[in-house]
Amino acid sequence: MRRMNVQSLFDQRFVRHLVRLIRVYWASPAGVTGTLLLLGAIVLEIGGVYGNFLLSVGERRIMDALQAKDGLEFAGSLGFFAAVATGFVLVSAWRVYLRQLVEIRWRESETAEYLRLWMSDRAYYQMHLHRDELDNPDQRIAEDIRDFVASALGLSLSLLSALATLVWFGGLLWALSRDWVFPLNGHTHVPGILLWVALAYAAVSTWLTHRVGRPLVGLNFDRLRYEADFRFALMRFRDNVETVTLSRGEQLERQGATERFRSVMSNWWELILAQRRLTLFTGIVGQANGIVPLLMAAPGFFAGLMTLGTVVQVRFAYGQVSGALIWFVNAYQEIARWRANVERLSSFEEVMEEADADIAHARIHVVAGPAGTLRLSGVSLRDPHGRRLLDDIDVAVQKGDRVVISGPSGTGKTTLLRAIAGVWPYGAGRIDLPDAERMLFVPQRPYLPNGTLRAIVSYPASEGTHDDERIREALHAVGLDALAERLDATESWAQQLSPAEQQRLGIARVLLNEPAWVFLDKATSALDEELEGRLYTLLTERLPRSTLISIAHRGEVVAHHGRRWTIVPLDRGVSQLRPD
Repeated sequence: MRRMNVQSLFDQRFVRHLVRLIRVYWASPAGVTGTLLLLGAIVLEIGGVYGNFLLSVGERRIMDALQAKDGLEFAGSLGFFAAVATGFVLVSAWRVYLRQLVEIRWRESETAEYLRLWMSDRAYYQMHLHRDELDNPDQRIAEDIRDFVASALGLSLSLLSALATLVWFGGLLWALSRDWVFPLNGHTHVPGILLWVALAYAAVSTWLTHRVGRPLVGLNFDRLRYEADFRFALMRFRDNVETVTLSRGEQLERQGATERFRSVMSNWWELILAQRRLTLFTGIVGQANGIVPLLMAAPGFFAGLMTLGTVVQVRFAYGQVSGALIWFVNAYQEIARWRANVERLSSFEEVMEEADADIAHARIHVVAGPAGTLRLSGVSLRDPHGRRLLDDIDVAVQKGDRVVISGPSGTGKTTLLRAIAGVWPYGAGRIDLPDAERMLFVPQRPYLPNGTLRAIVSYPASEGTHDDERIREALHAVGLDALAERLDATESWAQQLSPAEQQRLGIARVLLNEPAWVFLDKATSALDEELEGRLYTLLTERLPRSTLISIAHRGEVVAHHGRRWTIVPLDRGVSQLRPD
């Protein structure tokens, strides 16, 4: 993955992808409810700004009462301030609540859209072929979408609050300093000088902050990737701990994990140094900004031109206006992280679009054909780099046939099944699939999802599709009696079961789901020949009308099929399929 060389936080590409991300929810029917909730949050956001304005009035009245030593006015001012503060707290609580409602709805819609793009039309498999261009799609969906939505709402609402604050308190600051007189080119004055000072201060500090904090964008982008790579390596070790242990590969795995963590640490050091520079700068900006209004107001107070309450209100108003103007300074780190989220989501979407394009423009056309017939016409297979694998395939399979595919390793047997399944677009020709027929592909290593044993055996059917008695009978038929009474157990079955047990479980799935077309890709290779033969006999007896296409090498498997396709290597890595 490339490291970003960011010239601007908001370049054209960023804005284009940002608009696409926003439209997923806000242009959908569900976005209508979200819009109403967001409008409520906006009203409360502005209400919070007005509450701040009233609090400044309350503080001025309290300080003026103290200066005048007027107890009655002081008590009334305290009551006013307490009422305003109570309303301000209530508004703030409901503002946060509405914002969180919008956030979870937006995240739900965004996540559903990315899951649809990733897990439909076989895009996930095409993305697997693009694995060098994309890291950790799971993290991008689970974490980047969450952070993007939270930051988008937080930044936009805080910016709105800053603009409202600028309007409200900017007018107040102008009014309070409109008639101030300062020696400037003689005896002149600058109307609203505090407002102009705040504007100039914010402009300079914003520009300097961008210069100081610009490296944070690329560093945050890399942080997400390095952390995810490190976590993924640990998950891989956990999921394959038995294989690693038997291979005595612990030291190599530890070295690999350590190397990945070194990347995390190196990036972290760069990140904290960059954050330290930015924090020092913004801290200096903030502290200096707090003293400016007092320095400006002190001469007027000492000259008797304003009360103590007015000084307090000037300081409060200046702080609000200055805070609004330096919103970008305070939000810079959040913006940097947010931009990294958008960059990762946009690159994810680009790879998905490439995957869709690969499928849409595939030269192998997989179409619905006549019921009961699988036909390959003029099919040739290539690898993703264009190298020829198999040429000139013209074969047909009728419903109920038993076909075994054999040949040396690496000649394209599994790739042929992938092409029939529609997940391998590289090549040419036409594949007619039996219309409205149920097909089940059983790989050499069955997929065991998280869940109860009942759900795992039923897969790809949902849990509850098959009753428990039928599931137990299927497990008994394939020799997994010990598992028959553990249907409610939820364990790490991929680690609990041996390769042979996993393959037998895969055959149990076939018996349960009773597909019309079964494709077995070395699905019994971990079994001894006697058990392998019994399972094929079981498939023949239980599914007499199903079509069976197997990839296998052993003679015991070949004997259970009426037809045989042999893949013969030719020259330069090219092979040819020869039906009997």
